[in-house]
Amino acid sequence: MENLPNRRSIRLSEYDYASAGYYFVTICVHNRDCLFGDIKDGRMHLNPFGKIVEEEWLRAPLVRNNIILGEYSVMPNHIHGIIIVTNGVGASRWLARNNDMITGPGSGAIGAIVGQFKPAVSRRVNKLRDTIGVPVWQRNYYEHIIRSDRELENTRKYIIDNPQRWDYDAENVDMIRASHRLAPTHNL
Repeated sequence: MENLPNRRSIRLSEYDYASAGYYFVTICVHNRDCLFGDIKDGRMHLNPFGKIVEEEWLRAPLVRNNIILGEYSVMPNHIHGIIIVTNGVGASRWLARNNDMITGPGSGAIGAIVGQFKPAVSRRVNKLRDTIGVPVWQRNYYEHIIRSDRELENTRKYIIDNPQRWDYDAENVDMIRASHRLAPTHNL
């Protein structure tokens, strides 16, 4: 176990991610590949892989009766969504089987919800494209605890408007490549 990478958690150490509340999550495709479809005229057009992502996202509250889904948007290489935990089950602290092994978040935590979503999508996408075992998602995900009505409205607007802003989106690999090509060069 001594060769494992030292990964710094991006989670708030004092926060219980299984507590009731609103959470904004972003989950990105491995290498930011545009795997789920295309944006045309400011609208997302899901391909079969994108439809799998949407189906699995919408299935989450059927599997976990303590969540409701808010706005979401499947983008070419990521998904944004609001997860509402309705009755916090608490105790989402990372569980350990012994002093050396970290096993993951408790069952009601946002990490467990995302941790169930990602492999479900991966299995179905990889079966469809005949690439069993190939990564679909980045290792981690982004989450933000929504703490006010204003923040909730801003997050909803961000998600809904995301396809119209694709040309300027930081997750848009084509936009990143184009900005590097257009960057001014300096002669010394």
